[in-house]
Amino acid sequence: MTPPSSPTLLRPSRPVGFIGYGAYVPRYRIPAKEIARIWTGGKGGTPIKEKAVPGLDEDVVTMSIEAARNAIARAGIHAHQLRAVWVGSESHPYAVKPTSTIVAEAIGAVPNVQAGDWEFACKAGTEAIVAAMGFVGSQMADYALAIGMDTAQGKPGDALEYTAAAGGAAFIIGPAENALTAINASYSYVTDTPDFWRREHQKYPEHGVRFTGEPAYFHHITSAAQTLMGALGTTPKDYTWAVFHQPNTKFPQRVAAQLGFSPEQIEPGLLVTTIGNTYSGSSIIGLTAILDIAQPGERILLVSFGSGAGSDAFDLTVTDAITERQGKATKTQEYIARRTEIDYATYARMRGKITMK
Repeated sequence: MTPPSSPTLLRPSRPVGFIGYGAYVPRYRIPAKEIARIWTGGKGGTPIKEKAVPGLDEDVVTMSIEAARNAIARAGIHAHQLRAVWVGSESHPYAVKPTSTIVAEAIGAVPNVQAGDWEFACKAGTEAIVAAMGFVGSQMADYALAIGMDTAQGKPGDALEYTAAAGGAAFIIGPAENALTAINASYSYVTDTPDFWRREHQKYPEHGVRFTGEPAYFHHITSAAQTLMGALGTTPKDYTWAVFHQPNTKFPQRVAAQLGFSPEQIEPGLLVTTIGNTYSGSSIIGLTAILDIAQPGERILLVSFGSGAGSDAFDLTVTDAITERQGKATKTQEYIARRTEIDYATYARMRGKITMK
């Protein structure tokens, strides 16, 4: 079967947008130099400054609840008005038991709600957003909650250990007339590219080093972004801000330059250096930091990336409703500023890296 010559953008029949948004970042931080001290004697490069680590009482469920409550506060709706609670993650606490039902119960959305867990490596959060666009856009529901949250792990001593962090964001999708940010269009680009994986019963993920850059991250993000902008007739100059998936500091900076975006356009959303790669929440938590400072009329390009591999690209326009809702919940930079530094031994205990049996 021959694929269509011109890709079709994802646009629901009823215009939709973000009604509310919220983030959460744990307070604990381990510096990259502390990890290097243990494994390389302090030698070698450190891809980020530090990363966020969940406390002993934190997991994807508890962090999703916090972000969801922030999103509800900004949306100004009751949780009972939600008709879907979807949680995207690659570190759900249970192998068999949904994260979404616990979150829905905790925020007061049960029982008249559709719930489900999503997986697509680092773009599980935006995958849930695309589904919520369709759910609300088809008028099956007025409000749907999509979350991207992770407590990501890297094998001790592996390159991933420096960046695999914790945190994420939640978004409530609703009719565009009530939105603080309108979703003008979306486009998804997916191939089978084996750059990152973890099999059942395998504790830590593996990465195909030579696949992670050009054939995976850069190919998918540039393809998604260029297709979306080409179909809309936009260029980087039409956007005030841009957010790209942040596995490290170099990749988003490089892909921004390849696409023609300036460092100033991506800087407010580039959080990876201080909190690490939050995986399913990486790109969307960067979006929350931009929405915290955004002004009406500004246009935003958001492009996620998930290993395996695929990217979701979104064209967004900030509405007049943003100004009154920004201060109704904890801002992303406030979570980042709230930090407690820990050493490697504390980190190993918190992340269960020390096995007692």
